[in-house]
Amino acid sequence: MSQFEYPVYDAVIPEAAATGQTDDIQVVIVGAGPVGLTAALDLAAHDVPVVVLDDDNTVSTGSRAICWSKRTLEIFSRLDCAAPLMQKGVTWQRGRVFDRDEEIYSFDLLPEPDHQFPAFINLQQYYVEQELIEKALSSELIDLRWNNRVVDVRQSDDGVLLDVETPDGPYRAHARYVIAADGARSTVRKALGLDFVGRVFEDRFLIADVKMKAGFPTERWFWFRPPFHPGPSTLLHKQADNVWRIDFQLGPDVDAEAEAKPENVVPRLKAMLGDETEFDLEWVSVYRFQARRLDRFVHGDVMFIGDCAHQVSPFGARGGNSGIQDADNLVWKLALVLSGKAPANLLESFDDERVYAAIENLTITSSTTDFMSAKGEVQTAFRDAALTLAKDYPFAQRFVNAGRLSTPTVHARSPLNTADRDEFSENLCPGTACVDAPIAVGGAAGWLVDYLGGGFAGLYAPRSKSELEPAELEALNRLNRGDIPVRPLIVADCSVDAMTSISDTKGRVAERYDLRPGTFYLIRPDQYVAGRWRSLDEDTVFHALDKAVARVNDPERKNVD
Repeated sequence: MSQFEYPVYDAVIPEAAATGQTDDIQVVIVGAGPVGLTAALDLAAHDVPVVVLDDDNTVSTGSRAICWSKRTLEIFSRLDCAAPLMQKGVTWQRGRVFDRDEEIYSFDLLPEPDHQFPAFINLQQYYVEQELIEKALSSELIDLRWNNRVVDVRQSDDGVLLDVETPDGPYRAHARYVIAADGARSTVRKALGLDFVGRVFEDRFLIADVKMKAGFPTERWFWFRPPFHPGPSTLLHKQADNVWRIDFQLGPDVDAEAEAKPENVVPRLKAMLGDETEFDLEWVSVYRFQARRLDRFVHGDVMFIGDCAHQVSPFGARGGNSGIQDADNLVWKLALVLSGKAPANLLESFDDERVYAAIENLTITSSTTDFMSAKGEVQTAFRDAALTLAKDYPFAQRFVNAGRLSTPTVHARSPLNTADRDEFSENLCPGTACVDAPIAVGGAAGWLVDYLGGGFAGLYAPRSKSELEPAELEALNRLNRGDIPVRPLIVADCSVDAMTSISDTKGRVAERYDLRPGTFYLIRPDQYVAGRWRSLDEDTVFHALDKAVARVNDPERKNVD
């Protein structure tokens, strides 16, 4: 059905398969989907060599994840992958909610101006994977091994042993660390005897990817009690290549195999689109919502990211995006541990932060599913009352749950944060992802998040806009010369050797970061705020840096004076 031409990659057979020797590897990633590939590219960006093992030799079948959030696009931008995805994807930020055939309200996911990326782009997962693969294949630090199927995993005293099968025979690999990104049916998870906690919803949903030329705008349209479908809800989204994602809620008591047959899908589509609309089926799938996760994401020297760590319903685009953010959270920590600049227990903060994020996503998506699949008189009465009131009363719109769209989790209680001691606005508190803003550097227009980069950064508003005072310059130089450098970004129109001065061209940096003269932000490599102060004191920042890498009590740290 699909017109997409699936690439076929040659099997990669390591020397160990022929010699029988154990392949000794620093980091192994199991799974070459979007999450595993993001982790591989990020490790390479941190100069860490990595081997990626995948049991297949092509990209994923069907569109699967299609909504990629602003935060995910910022991560892809840091990895130099965003531009082709933006060019191919469908940009959107507005959604409309209908009850039967009447629009009850609409919403704008990015109402304020001056952001580099839109709230979302819609792009089939296979396109995203293809771009990430091409980027990975161009890196000398990434060994991407197709048709390498992991069949067993077990912990050892100094890492992890993996048994791998290839078309030319098996081999054994020893890895210091393993990142499991092998999806919902994870071999790694099963090999370690781990299981999910959570729930599986009974209702079934039909996904139909339909190629057609239609007059619908590039918006997210969601119907409750749709007039063209007997089920409780329907969703419509546009993808690239004039392909439209349509989700029909079917209910619990259906024959999944029968519902996926074209002879049953086509009448549903004609009832929605009209007999005059010509269309072709690209991909069809019937699924159940799941809201499940591992109890922990760190097990010895194995870390779990993406669907093999947590599974959420697709309404809200929290599956793929949260997996990408898992990788973003983990990799800089693993790179510091491997370099010896941070203790191994820094990896526990990945568990602290991303389990919290998974719980948040599961709670939100489960609430959506309960609203959509109201059971019993009380739930049904509440849903119907909310829908009726929302047409005329804005306060009731917040009770209508058609999927709360993905936003970055705020890790306000992270052990890596240094709490505010000074008065700030509530925006961008420690544990919050940085917000982008337009800037200029050396007269060239740019974006703040791009200049934050992938290491620790210090965003500083000097006391004078024209020059740095000697004490400020010395403090920033000391931070920049530490064993874990904090690269200064000076929000001022002044030129300083070995430092980046940025011009706040529209005042958005000052506005969004509540900047006053002397304000300093310590930004983590994943572009989360670690701490902020109204005056710059390098000893205070060094202490916060130590906390941000879990070495507050590490006596080995020596700063360069």
